[in-house]
Amino acid sequence: MRHICRKLLVYKCHLLGIVLVSIIMAIASLADAMTYDECLLNTLKTASPETSVETIRSDCHRYLNQEASFSLDTDMHAADIRDSSVVGNRMSNESKTFDNPFALTPHRPNYVLLGTYSTSPNTTPFDSTDTYSDNWEIKFQISLKYRAWDNLFRNNGDIYLAYTNQSWWQAYNSDESSPFRETSHEPEAWIQFDYDRDIWGLDNMNVLIGAAHQSNGHNSPQSRSWNRVYLNLIGNVGNWVVSLKPWYRIPENEKNALLVTDGDDNPDISRFMGYGEFRTLYKWRENVFSVMFRNNLRTSDNKGAVELGWSFPLFGKFKIYLQYFNGYGESLIDYNTSINRFGAGLMLSDWL
Repeated sequence: MRHICRKLLVYKCHLLGIVLVSIIMAIASLADAMTYDECLLNTLKTASPETSVETIRSDCHRYLNQEASFSLDTDMHAADIRDSSVVGNRMSNESKTFDNPFALTPHRPNYVLLGTYSTSPNTTPFDSTDTYSDNWEIKFQISLKYRAWDNLFRNNGDIYLAYTNQSWWQAYNSDESSPFRETSHEPEAWIQFDYDRDIWGLDNMNVLIGAAHQSNGHNSPQSRSWNRVYLNLIGNVGNWVVSLKPWYRIPENEKNALLVTDGDDNPDISRFMGYGEFRTLYKWRENVFSVMFRNNLRTSDNKGAVELGWSFPLFGKFKIYLQYFNGYGESLIDYNTSINRFGAGLMLSDWL
């Protein structure tokens, strides 16, 4: 029976790979311009019998030259559009760092919440260690990315690598020697297509297709991890930015026993983390407001989460950052426990 399950798992992964490749090629075809051979073929289909081959060749050369000139003008105009939109402004600023070997590019926001208060900290995973979790702790996030390959499909299709670290530090819990209660590591990779024209009423559209691994690095029984593939659609209207990110969790084998290392540490994680998230951002002057929704889309056992954020200037590049989280999955160790947390601190790099 186990052999059959493994075969089904391999079949699902292969099928998923075929679907992802098909999506990538479909999107890439939108970014590709007509080639010379395609022009010849299309012109032959519609040309009259009296049209000579030389005329068709000449027309295709002229057409492609005009397309190249138009593309150059469009790219210059698109650059102006990018600079005038909140998503485009970030992309323009990021492009200045990619070719600089001494600069690191932010992925998600980088911040430190110097004080967070949880109304009901989750102590269940640490019952066997007799460790007490304080309501107050420091939470911080470090998130960086690197563009490994650009213009995979002519003038579009960039490959990115990224790493995000989230940590919850019991810095004020001196009775327990101020331990790090939880640390989440999330490496990921994706291919990104950028469109500088209106799509579905959005000024800009970024399409990301990627894969992510997330783990807390603990041994059993505190070990938590999962692997996902995702599609992320990002666009903006004026100062509004919207992101719709559905994902699919890659299945793992079942554990034979609780303390063994092989197998799924958290087989029910999708029940609490859901199958995607929706995020919206709004920039007003120098203020950035963010809202994140997550839900498992179940009627009888509905679970989800909401995160609210507000950042505004303090001095220099520093911002004040306020965050509120309510629901499941704030951290991997708390994925199946509802957390209610308020926090305030400093933001080093923002969403926008």
